[in-house]
Amino acid sequence: MNFLGKSLRFHPLFLAAGIFSALTGTLPAFLAACLAAFEHECAHAFAARRCGYVLDKVVLMPYGAVISGDITGISKKQLLGVLAAGPLANLATGIFFVALWWMFPETYPYTDLAAAVSFSLFAVNLLPAYPLDGGRMLRLLLSRWGERRAKIACTAISFVLAAALLGLFVWTCFSEPNFSLLAFTVLLVAGAGKGGGNYARITFSSKRFNGGVEERRVAISASLPVSAAIRFLRDDRYLTLLLFERGEFVGELSEEEYVGALGKGAYDAPLSSLLPAPL
Repeated sequence: MNFLGKSLRFHPLFLAAGIFSALTGTLPAFLAACLAAFEHECAHAFAARRCGYVLDKVVLMPYGAVISGDITGISKKQLLGVLAAGPLANLATGIFFVALWWMFPETYPYTDLAAAVSFSLFAVNLLPAYPLDGGRMLRLLLSRWGERRAKIACTAISFVLAAALLGLFVWTCFSEPNFSLLAFTVLLVAGAGKGGGNYARITFSSKRFNGGVEERRVAISASLPVSAAIRFLRDDRYLTLLLFERGEFVGELSEEEYVGALGKGAYDAPLSSLLPAPL
């Protein structure tokens, strides 16, 4: 389904977690966490779009949400901003609720849970472990000493934190088991095993033509880099780029041609370089 311009899907375990929370009386906390997680991912998408990239596929998971798209070729500085946008959005939301209490104290009983969830997501996502934003940011910062060393270091930290959380879960079993710690441990182990995960690459598929799609024609400067037009790609539209140079039309690119250039990694090349050479 589409929601706020995003392709929104639900993991099968997400529904199971919702039913479990309803049966255990924790449904309000579950819904608050889902909304905060969706806000978090939308902040990533907004920051990526400002850099000319698209993150528009959200999957709600039992432990939060994940977003995907294509940001291959993004600079390290831009990626750092995209990663930081999610936690900062949660921090801003938490501060908003605190300010609301100061001006309207009577709202506290209705917003304390939302504020707590927002601050929690902010803090948790700064942990230097995969697949959290903090782990990805740490890898970016360590990459100056080599990608392989950075990956090994971040993976090791993720497993250490997972082991600590597992130990904490075992300790809670002697009183009241905290299954949230166990679920978070599984998340870190799965993320560390995948090296933090990657955003999906954009590929061209003609299968969507079976149901018919509308064409989207976009006029754009031919001198702009290839990456600048990624934001115009949509699953429900066929993209045609009309290239102009100094106000004059110089040619057009089909979606196949454009996506093919992305697949070859030509992100910094000018769009005009994708046009066929004149005879």
